[in-house]
Amino acid sequence: MRLDGNALLSAVRYELEKLRCSACGQVFTAPLPAEASTEKYSARARAVLALGRYYLGVPLYRLEGYQALVGVPVPDATQWDQIERVADCAFPVFKHLEKLAAQGEVIYQDDTPVRILSLIEENQQLEPPARTGMYTTGLIVQVGERRICLYYAGRQHAGENLAALLQKRAAERDKPLVMSDALASNTAKESGLIRCHCLAHGRRKFSDLEEVFPAESAVVTEALKLVFAHDEAAREKQLSAQDRLSYHHTYSAPIMATLKTWLEQQTAERRVEPNSSLGKAIASLLGHWETLTRILTVPGAPLDNNTAERALKLGIRQRKNSLFYATEHSAYIASLLTSVIATCLQAGVNALAYLVAVQEHRQEVFATPSAWLPWTYPAALVPS
Repeated sequence: MRLDGNALLSAVRYELEKLRCSACGQVFTAPLPAEASTEKYSARARAVLALGRYYLGVPLYRLEGYQALVGVPVPDATQWDQIERVADCAFPVFKHLEKLAAQGEVIYQDDTPVRILSLIEENQQLEPPARTGMYTTGLIVQVGERRICLYYAGRQHAGENLAALLQKRAAERDKPLVMSDALASNTAKESGLIRCHCLAHGRRKFSDLEEVFPAESAVVTEALKLVFAHDEAAREKQLSAQDRLSYHHTYSAPIMATLKTWLEQQTAERRVEPNSSLGKAIASLLGHWETLTRILTVPGAPLDNNTAERALKLGIRQRKNSLFYATEHSAYIASLLTSVIATCLQAGVNALAYLVAVQEHRQEVFATPSAWLPWTYPAALVPS
């Protein structure tokens, strides 16, 4: 095996030989080779640009500089035009993924800040209490054995994006389990879902206080450490949702009951100042006790929101490298392509090959998007 290096985009120039007949003067031009095309940018080149921008997080001006450095200059405006074509082909897939995700059993949600220049300019004309903040929301949805990643960038926070998604949910479906942290921005129409709060966030409130309140923090963190260990054991044993619930009832419920009693004693017996950092951490844990301990009452309830936080790293990577989106349209293109790429990643699908396929079969994708999902498209490529 021998590995070689290349630019993200490489170019081949074809010069067609022409011969003129000395007798009649007719000119004969050599035909294009099979690997050449009348189109300057191939579907694979466009897919590479989309992955470079929305998976690697490399801004287009930096790609432009790199391509110039290796002798194949491609302006950033041209790159954007090609990426838009990829998004156009993937649009039906994104909309179909939304419909599927709306029927999911478990939804992880979280937000991270984003900057959109056109909205920042609008902020100067807005009057309080109009919202001026901007967010990238990640909704990671478990649908059967599949996991769908959806991203939305704009003024709407995670709760509003979740509410919009659940409007597409079939009325006969059971309530979904929704995992998030306890921020108010995550709330949607709570009567239509089963809210779970992240126990890892609850534990973090106390681990951050270890230097100031070492003994009290240790009581909470050690107890929750055992609960997480039990959940890991249940995962390793590949227990069903109901068996996992029973397992936690047997091993985790006594630990949590003891911990709750201890927390209540700290407040009732005035062992802690209510307005201190420790008092606020205890109040937060007790105030969300029911939603933090869904693993003891609901089969399949998640324990933490690490899934959404890991998925948001794609959005954070783009923000740190590129700082902002110019317009709402470019933010939407980013959301669409990041969603499709991340869903490919979750499905173990080659995202480059997939983006090439949806471009080369654009008409079929628009006609039947369900046949061109990351996990269904190989069958669609097989000729009938």
